[in-house]
Amino acid sequence: MHGRRPTKKSRRRRRKPISRSTKAELQFPVSRVDRHLREDRYAQRLSSSTPVFLAGVLEYLTSNILELAGEEADKNGKIRITPEHLQKAMENNEHLKDLLDSGSNPPAAEEPKSQEKEEQEEEEEEP
Repeated sequence: MHGRRPTKKSRRRRRKPISRSTKAELQFPVSRVDRHLREDRYAQRLSSSTPVFLAGVLEYLTSNILELAGEEADKNGKIRITPEHLQKAMENNEHLKDLLDSGSNPPAAEEPKSQEKEEQEEEEEEP
């Protein structure tokens, strides 16, 4: 080889990329949750563990709901879970019912009372 010394080319094997969902042993997509959190601007700053935790919570809730719906379908002698089974399962479970009711209808925030309203209430109380 015309004056060159043969060199050993060290080829490092490149690690196969592992998704964050795989690292966290989750089925829900951590990267997609992260993207939605950032695009929708829920907070100015996000920890790297935030989407992992949220994906884990979503997966946990989903698996519990599906398990209850599967039991409901089994009670009715059905193999497939239908929307009616999901609805019955969530209605029968008080924890899920409370969670979903509070999420869809947040309690009305108390308005700061104006001075006029306070004075009117005081006048009504003093007969």
